[in-house]
Amino acid sequence: MNKITPRLLEKYRNEIVPQLMQAFNLKNRFAAPRLEKIVVNMGVGEAVQDIKLLEKSMEELGLITGQKPVIRRAKKAISNFKIREGQAIGCKVTLRRAIMYEFMDRLLSIALPRIRDFRGVSADAFDMAGHYTLGMTEQNIFPEIEYDKISRTQGMDITFVIKNSKSKEQSKELLKAFGMPFRNQENQ
Repeated sequence: MNKITPRLLEKYRNEIVPQLMQAFNLKNRFAAPRLEKIVVNMGVGEAVQDIKLLEKSMEELGLITGQKPVIRRAKKAISNFKIREGQAIGCKVTLRRAIMYEFMDRLLSIALPRIRDFRGVSADAFDMAGHYTLGMTEQNIFPEIEYDKISRTQGMDITFVIKNSKSKEQSKELLKAFGMPFRNQENQ
């Protein structure tokens, strides 16, 4: 079987790496920041009362990412939220390699433009390690989800884990080169 290289992976190898090497004065192409994995997380707090909500969310997350989600369980009991230790409260998927680039391509070119009144994503969501987390409020921006079959809207967090990044600026430049639509900071 002939494997097809994802479009964004080819763009990374041929265009983005030389661009980053020149911008940050890197001598070796392997020192350039790169995307290691994308983690998509759905917290389903209502699953405490109804486990079917978690099953439906897992099914939708599987459709969106193309990979089977893993159930996330509570690490400790929180009485105010009526959560016991070990109780299923969410699901997540870790995407790597080709599937990761395919998901990122769909996210940037199809899903984000479908958000109503979209003006770009925040440029302040980088952590100290240079990883970027993007929060979504609805799952129906993805074309894989049929609007008629949604029982309730469900948000998700998408974390881009970036390797070899020495600073937030390097991570931001990498995501910008991929086509991440950052909001203009001067107009805020």
